[in-house]
This record gives sequence, structure tokens and C-alpha cells, in this order.
Amino acid sequence: MAALKLSQPLVFEPIFMERVWGGRRLESLYGKRLPTAALIGESWEIVDRPEAQSVVHEGPLRGRTLHQLWMKDRKEIFGDVPDVPRFPILAKLLDAQENLSLQVHPPAEIAKELGGESKSELWYVADAAPKARLFAGVKKGATRAIFKKALSEGKVEHNIHSLDVAAGDAIFLPSGRLHALGGGNLIVEIQENSDTTYRVYDWNRVKKGRVRREMHIVEALQCIDFGDDEPALLKAKGESLVRHPSFEIDKWILAEEREIAEPERFAIVVCLTGELECCERQFKPGDFFLVPTQLKDRVLRPKGKNVSLLRVMMPRN
Repeated sequence: MAALKLSQPLVFEPIFMERVWGGRRLESLYGKRLPTAALIGESWEIVDRPEAQSVVHEGPLRGRTLHQLWMKDRKEIFGDVPDVPRFPILAKLLDAQENLSLQVHPPAEIAKELGGESKSELWYVADAAPKARLFAGVKKGATRAIFKKALSEGKVEHNIHSLDVAAGDAIFLPSGRLHALGGGNLIVEIQENSDTTYRVYDWNRVKKGRVRREMHIVEALQCIDFGDDEPALLKAKGESLVRHPSFEIDKWILAEEREIAEPERFAIVVCLTGELECCERQFKPGDFFLVPTQLKDRVLRPKGKNVSLLRVMMPRN
């Protein structure tokens, strides 16, 4: 690996996921080349799953999967990181034209019982229509019994906490937190490498002629934290948005040249606004890239004004 002498960050090919609630904003806003006429709800930008693999788009590692890099070249690219079977972070873009199903991801101890995986995640609102909302947590006083009764009556909305959002807002969703992405939002999602989701409510769409989606009410009711009432949007502590055992996420306003991280640590960068440069390669909003530990030039350079980004790293081992 050392003989490769990487001279640029790693850029991966996005994996587009068609969703009934998706749209075309990833194309109109970010210039991504979407499949013709498809409603794309998700772009998996960095992923190492059995069912989905990021592939290096260019350079000497072109065609290599993220899993191959993780298994064969872990030290050289990722540094001193935990010895786990797969790259532990999954990074996506989501374009929601309608509300997503109300859902929950299982906490670790319950996930083991149910045969799934825990998942905590950050949502960063990159673009939002007027009056866009997120749904997170329950209303004060919404007990498990009250919520279960509301489900049977199709009146769940009265028990869900909603938050008005605009571009630049963010929220952390620990496993166990009831949540749904509201229509009109385009978000960056940084999450644990998991795909276990239990849907509990679909906004009565079947009454509007839509196909009934599979629900997982029994499992969801085991996972929802009913003490998690009316959570707030994140308030950044300086540049820090989230510190979690699987990831650390900061938001930078890049007004001048800045080194992305210490030489022994890798970082994922998500360009939010403006344009920036790394190793003479330019990146625009909606671009994701990974800066390996081996890269000597680890400086990010703003190209113009109003440059902002998310920096995603793994905690020190």
C-alpha cells in the first residue's frame, strides 16, 4: 500500500436508491447523475454493507471496494482504528418529498434480542422547503399504553413531537428515539453501519390508495424510549455537533486554509456550501470524500466565500 503514494483523497461512486417518497433534488441541487425518471430518495455515499459497497471512483485504487480497503489496507488508510468486521460509518444523502414512515432503530441490548443492529445517527438539514419539519421523540405524557391505543385508532400524530427546521439545522437520533423525516427536507445522514429499522406508522397512506407498507409494531414498541419526550435540535458546542462511540462530527466554516486532521487520523468530509480544494481537486456542495492517513497534503482550502463542511472522524482508539 505504501508504494501507491496516494496524492488525492478517496472519492467513491454514489449508490442511488429509488424510494416512493424520493425526488430529483439530488440532481437539480447537486448535479448528481440520477437514473432517468426515477424517484431517488437516498444516495449512499460511503458504505460497507453486504448488500451495498462503495467503490473508489478514480486514482490508483479505482475499482476497489471500501470493504477491500478496510480488510487489506486498514492501517495505511484508516490508521489506528478498532478491529471490527466492516467500516463502522455509513454516510448518505436523503431527499424526502413526502414524510417517511415513523420508525425506530433498536438500542444495542434490544437489537441482540431481536436479531438486528443498533443504529444512532445524525441528521443535518442541507436544504428545506418552507414549513418543513422533522419528527423526533414523543409528546410529553405519551406513555407506551397511550401510544399503542393511538396506533390502533390511527391517531398517532397527536403523540409525536415535531420540529420546524431550516437549512443548517441538525438533530441527533440515538437508537430508541422515535423519528421520521418530514417531506421537503434534503439531509446529510451520518450513522452507525446498520440497516435495522422498525416502522410503526405510515401516516394512513393506505387510505389514500397507496400500497400498504410492512410495519413492525411489536418490535418497535419494544425499542421506543417513551422517556425521550420532546427532544431539541442540536446546539453546537463550538464546532462540535456530536460525540458518539462510533463517530465524531464537527461543522466547520472554512474561511482559510486548514489541516483536516492529525496525520495519524483519517477523516470524511462533506461539502455543504461553497467550494473547497484538497490536493488540487475541487469539491462542491453534495460531495463526499475520505482523506486517508497516508495522504501528505491534508490541507483544505476554501475557493471563494461561504464555505462550510462536515468533518466526520472515528474517536481515538
